[in-house]
Amino acid sequence: MKRALFALLAAGTVAFGGAVAAPAASAPSFASEQLVGSLTDDNWEPTVAADPHAPWVYQAVTAINDQCASHDCSIYSILVRASSDGGASWGPLVPVCGLPCKNVPWQFDPQLAVASDGTVYAAWLNTFNPGTVLAKSSDHGRTWTTPVTMNGKLTYNDKPVLAISSTGKDVYVAFNSKSDAYAVASHDYGATFAAPVKTNADTFSYLAYGGTVAPNGHVYFGETGEGKFALGPEPVALVGSTDAGKSWTTTILATSQESPPCSFKGCYRDFFSSQATVASDSSGAVVFAYLLTDVADAPKTLYVRRSTDGLNWSAPLVVNNAGDSNMPAIASGPSPADFRLVWQDDRNGPNGWNTWYSRTTNGGVTWSRAIRLSNLGSGAPYKTSAGYTFPYGDYLGLAVDSGGTNHVIWGEGNGIYTGHDTGGSWFTRSG
Repeated sequence: MKRALFALLAAGTVAFGGAVAAPAASAPSFASEQLVGSLTDDNWEPTVAADPHAPWVYQAVTAINDQCASHDCSIYSILVRASSDGGASWGPLVPVCGLPCKNVPWQFDPQLAVASDGTVYAAWLNTFNPGTVLAKSSDHGRTWTTPVTMNGKLTYNDKPVLAISSTGKDVYVAFNSKSDAYAVASHDYGATFAAPVKTNADTFSYLAYGGTVAPNGHVYFGETGEGKFALGPEPVALVGSTDAGKSWTTTILATSQESPPCSFKGCYRDFFSSQATVASDSSGAVVFAYLLTDVADAPKTLYVRRSTDGLNWSAPLVVNNAGDSNMPAIASGPSPADFRLVWQDDRNGPNGWNTWYSRTTNGGVTWSRAIRLSNLGSGAPYKTSAGYTFPYGDYLGLAVDSGGTNHVIWGEGNGIYTGHDTGGSWFTRSG
């Protein structure tokens, strides 16, 4: 949620300078997509996290309609469920904060991460004030600690993105304060947070979409800026810290023209704005994935840039230029130079959105052909053989477990931005 509260398999191509790039990895086999919950559950803003050493996988969604009557939680709540067998089967959706958050009017924007000891970290919005809170679970999501606030003196924050070190001792969250971007740090496993640090010094309002903590402790967030007072060019930035979050540097890596407007009912103008995300691998290599268009209101292209140190970057490489690319997510695999990338685009027409996957095993130099993950042409009123009507939610989720299996979750909908029975979250995993 940025600033508002409220079948047929097809192969794609990967282009660089208009040419088709050589495949960098073999295409995995994905299971058929499945719905989280039922068709009457409006679950959006989905995310996923995998245990780095065990077969546990976790999913979180924002439950738009009241699924909490039996849980003593808010009508708009963050629900989490767990799988103990690598995503083959799932337990029930339960509130990450039930009775303690009973009087919180709404919750949005879930984020999940799993530390090396199996502790699950969850961050989300408990309304705009205090905004982002953090809770942890040491029993696979059955019970959670009391949420910790991190807003300091700020009275508004939105769009949190969570990144943790491998042990979970270092916890970082980037968020937007309506007019500027901030980041906060904890070095006691999320028990307390230092005061928020403003990370931008220009006139843009930045929104984060993905973050990572590299093996050397450097932390990075992918963010995009929007004009505070008018529409216009959108800077695409890497926000990073090399001193454990005491100070931050914002590096503009690209600039997009104004993104296509969202014309769906109840949707806001910049729903399809430029977005950026980032991941690092076990060697410390960093891949930055982002969207931009060179022409205002034209479809956006998905690019990547790669770096071995977070300072020096390769030239941009086109991963997808079919349709209007949106909601990218990137994650590293268990081996160095192995990165996975997912996104949504409407190459099949304005009501033919789909979720796609690509992989590199050479650090982002080349990428595999795009694989369509949203393979069902029925099962919901907004599905056809072309795809789904609307990408329901502001982002999607991707996690890679220790065995290299991809876990992907995304939102689909009927084009009505808010309301009842408007869409849901769907997921799949690779074999």
